[in-house]
Amino acid sequence: MTYRAPVNEMMFLINHLAGLEQVTQLPNYREIGIDSEMAQAILNESAKFTEEVLAPLNWIGDQQPSHLVDGHVVTTPGFKAAFEQYVEAGWQGVTHPLMYGGQGLPKLISTACQEMATSACLSFSLCPMLTDGAIEALIVAASDDLKKRFIPNMISGKWTGTMNLTEPQAGSDLALVRTRAEPVGDGTYKIFGTKIYITYGEQDFTENIIHLVLARTPTAPEGVKGISLFVVPKFMVDDQGNLGQRNDVHCISLEHKLGIKASPTAVLQYGDHGGAIGYLVGEENRGLEYMFIMMNAARFGVGMQGVAVAERAYQKAVGYAKDRIQSRDLSGSVGSVAIIHHPDVKRMLMTMRAYTEGARSLAYVAVVASDAGEHSLDEKTKIANEAFYEFLVPIVKGFSTEMAVQVASLGVQIHGGMGFIEETGAAQYYRDARILPIYEGTTAIQANDLIGRKTLRDGGATAQGIAQQIIRTENELEKSSLPAAKVILKHLRVARQSFEQVVVYILSNTKTDIKTVFAGSVPYLQLCGLTLAGWQMARAFLLANEHVRDDPEFVKSKTITAQFFAQHLLTQVPGIAQSITEGGAVVHALGEEQF
Repeated sequence: MTYRAPVNEMMFLINHLAGLEQVTQLPNYREIGIDSEMAQAILNESAKFTEEVLAPLNWIGDQQPSHLVDGHVVTTPGFKAAFEQYVEAGWQGVTHPLMYGGQGLPKLISTACQEMATSACLSFSLCPMLTDGAIEALIVAASDDLKKRFIPNMISGKWTGTMNLTEPQAGSDLALVRTRAEPVGDGTYKIFGTKIYITYGEQDFTENIIHLVLARTPTAPEGVKGISLFVVPKFMVDDQGNLGQRNDVHCISLEHKLGIKASPTAVLQYGDHGGAIGYLVGEENRGLEYMFIMMNAARFGVGMQGVAVAERAYQKAVGYAKDRIQSRDLSGSVGSVAIIHHPDVKRMLMTMRAYTEGARSLAYVAVVASDAGEHSLDEKTKIANEAFYEFLVPIVKGFSTEMAVQVASLGVQIHGGMGFIEETGAAQYYRDARILPIYEGTTAIQANDLIGRKTLRDGGATAQGIAQQIIRTENELEKSSLPAAKVILKHLRVARQSFEQVVVYILSNTKTDIKTVFAGSVPYLQLCGLTLAGWQMARAFLLANEHVRDDPEFVKSKTITAQFFAQHLLTQVPGIAQSITEGGAVVHALGEEQF
């Protein structure tokens, strides 16, 4: 089964759950005149491109991965032509500022478009996603000269961008970064070092690649406070934007991976022939701060990859379940039936559907908070939305990606033995999904951030504020006469109370027993993801019944899916809460020698 973009679902979330109308009133978007009709037209065009051009490349990319020939990457057949179509249509610049050649549209719109591209072909979508993050970092932190020199050609798609953090000895511990940046004396630096896991660090799409590289200057202090950020182009660029000589940065190998095989993951060597010329971004020793702009964008983007792969795996499983004839119906029908009629297959399909819709809903609400936090003129509104978005980023990243692995695994299970056979295609989604909880910060890194920076730092104020918002939804459910409202209310209330209980536990015990608290960090992230996604499913249920009465099938599907989420997924939350508040100590009970 090929991919079909869920445009109706996306437009419902954009119009009603996330609130496009409020977004369009923000100063940055008012003059553009974006409305629901324009959003629909954009999504329709995106759907057409992703379904017809990108989706057919997904299987090819898995079978014919990118490979290295004499230091040059040869990408999967069809990828280069697809990229040319992608950038020619303007998809790279959807959300970027008009002054640099972008379209300046809300992130809510670009998120839906990026989800489609990722569902269609994850390996392809990684290149524009990383370029988006590099553009965003330069817009925020670079000098006017660097902005003018690099950003327009990145937005147009003439050049792409990468982020270079990890090194062989450093992994996620960036305090161990050793790449050197030695000042030349003319304002530039010579970069020396090795960077690994660089997505699209080398490719044959474009004439230039703009690398953003973390490195240390000679006078830098030790640790993360001594890291600076540099722009290091593959080919030098003069003041007029013309390409010059090849810079001293070279791809020395590509990783052989479990999944996303068409995406070239490069090992880049800087400075083997005298030093790669780099330009300092912003101030010395503030590189990690600037790179976090890119990392936050990437983390949200990877969360959306989780939603996108889950959607594709779900569609594949539904198609197979409708076609595969196997065994009689339990109700006693004569002859075999399609497996979609068997209760456990339906349970698995509903689990896949509910997880995917819940995670998507939470992400779309989060990205609207990002827009409001960035562009609102009211300071109080700005601060509240920034805090809400920052709280949600590790959840969107961690919960959505772990969810994707589970959903893709269920997709394999629904295919039965055929799911384990590569030719059916179900296994590719499982393999592709497995990287998502790892790169751009593992689930544990996201969970530690959620506790340390997002829950403890403000004394639980943001978390408790979210609980109050959930209570408002509970009150709306209480007023509803719809039968499903009572069911959803019951489980949402218990989940919210469990969430509040765990927040209090974290605030009360971290200073006295930090390791026991952090033993429950990933379960806490999972609890937050389930609770907040369940909250959004409850809101979606109410809004569908209020605003989409002319589409009874949509309303029925949304109602049943929201109820399933409440009864099958939200019911996990009290148990997770108990494991956090009562089970942390046992994690440390065995000594190292006993393992």
